[in-house]
This record gives sequence, structure tokens and C-alpha cells, in this order.
Amino acid sequence: MGQITLQQVTKKFGDVQVIPPLDLTIEDGEFTVFVGPSGCGKSTLLRLIAGLEDITSGTILIDGDDATAISPAKRGLAMVFQSYALYPHMSVRKNIAFPMRMAGVDKAEQDRRIEQAATALNLTDYLDRRPGQLSGGQRQRVAIGRAIVREPAAFLFDEPLSNLDAALRVGMRLEISELHKRLETTMIYVTHDQVEAMTMADKIVVLRAGHIEQVGSPLDLYRTPRNVFVAGFIGSPKMNLIDGPEAAKHDARTIGVRPEHIDVVEADGLWQGRVGVAEHLGSDTFFHVHDTGLAEMLTVRVAGEVNLRHGDTIHLTPRADQIHRFDDKGLRIQ
Repeated sequence: MGQITLQQVTKKFGDVQVIPPLDLTIEDGEFTVFVGPSGCGKSTLLRLIAGLEDITSGTILIDGDDATAISPAKRGLAMVFQSYALYPHMSVRKNIAFPMRMAGVDKAEQDRRIEQAATALNLTDYLDRRPGQLSGGQRQRVAIGRAIVREPAAFLFDEPLSNLDAALRVGMRLEISELHKRLETTMIYVTHDQVEAMTMADKIVVLRAGHIEQVGSPLDLYRTPRNVFVAGFIGSPKMNLIDGPEAAKHDARTIGVRPEHIDVVEADGLWQGRVGVAEHLGSDTFFHVHDTGLAEMLTVRVAGEVNLRHGDTIHLTPRADQIHRFDDKGLRIQ
């Protein structure tokens, strides 16, 4: 079991409140991602759940039991940090075994769990090596293996892939997602990368300045962002947000259109502009369009290769059923 419930949890550092009163339930077996810009409180929230920071007020329940005053070691949670935090003088086997030795697990059970974790993480051939002989991705897998053998109620990941290059990040993202499906254990994952959030999560929690802006599945947040902040944060490239007369035509303060929901047309588009930067990626082309008569530059995503270059005139039409409307408070208009 691994249900985690936060009831009116707050956190202050001195006189500064970094987490205002917050309620959240993470269901057993769920992969929940905390996402938001730097300084939004996502890592602090994870550390509160882990017990590495004391909450200022409120209650944390783990499987219905009050864990607010319980030490980190007794909460039944395993944390994987941004830095691998491996012992360089120990073999992979000993690094993975370390938390079990500290907990007094007998040798036969240690060996069983190590072999099981090594098989799941493709580390069997590396058990006798030291961390310095491994790649960054392999070291991160060792850190995850050390968490697995504790057989926790939930795994807590604090930006675990931020030290890896782009290719390794994609590979590890898939490995962690597959691991979650095999273990069926609750996972809470912190990242500032909304692509990671969209591709990995069952549920995304979008945070800003310690507040929860929206909670939902990746597609819920993509299709129906509840405010301008979520609309501009979820999606890559981010949603075009347009104010002024164009928004007023839709009885809104702001309208939003995702780059993939703006069509390039031959002529007589709703908007006409000039291509600034064209990013030709093969599978997709991104156009950054100026001089449309709108105050904002537009980003347009087109499938495949489109033969337009810097300075070319481009005609654009947004898909009417994909225009998002927001009021004076930045909230979604249904």
C-alpha cells in the first residue's frame, strides 16, 4: 500500500511561507509528477513527504496513518536524489545492499533482493564494478536499485535525470516508466521538465509559488488547462497566448492556441505574418512568426517539412474548436 494524503500542509522558512495550506491525495500505485518553474516549491513538498523537512502545520498520512512526526527512516519511503549519492569505494553490489545492511536484513534476503533489482535494471553484469566505472545512466540505475531493495510503500524522485544528457534522459525516462508498471508501486517524481511530466505521469500536479494550480491527467491539462499559467506551462512548444482586440473578438481577456493547432494555408488566412526563425526538424517544422498585427509572436508547429524560410510571408488560420478562452483573472472560460 502507498496512498499518501496531505491535509492543510504548510511550510515556512522563518517568516517566509513557501507552501501555503495545501491538500493533496496520491493514490496507491499512482505515478504522480510535481511540475512547475524553479522555486515553485516542488522539491520542498517532496522533502516534506519524505520527512527530510519538518512541516510547519498540517498532517501527512501514509496509508491512513499519521506520519507527520515519524522519522524519515520509519516512513517506509525511498528517495532517489538528483545526485546519485553513491559510495565511490564500494562495488555496485555493496551500494545496493547498504540500506539493507543498516536495517539488519539477513544476507540471504539481501542477495535475493539485489539479484531481483539488478535483473530489473539491467545491472547484473556490473555488480562487482565501482560507480566510477559506470556511465551516468548506469549510476542512476544503481541509485534506483538501492531504493528498490528497501521495498518501500512509495518511491520519491527528486529531478533524477537532470544530470544526464538528452539521449540518456529519454532512455531513463522509459526505464523508470517501465519499472513503475512492473512494480505497481506509488511513485512521486519532481521535475521542471514538462515533457517528462506529460510522458511519465498518471497524474500531474502543477505548482506555482507553493500553490497547486491544477491536478489532472496529462491529457486533461493539455486539453482543458484551468488558467493561463497552466496553459502556458503545459505543452511543448508552449501555447500561444494572445491579448487585445483579437481576444476580445472571442469575449475573452486572453485566448490561447497551441502551435500544433494553427494551420499554414495558401492564402486568406486569419493571420498573415513573416517567418522569423524556421526550425526544420524533419518530422516537424517550427515557425516563429512576426508582424501578424498581434502584439505577440506566434509559434506554429507543422508536421513534416514545409518550404518556408526566414523572411517569407506565411498565412495562418487557428482551428476554431481549439481556441482556449480566459477571463480577466486568467481563469478558463467554459
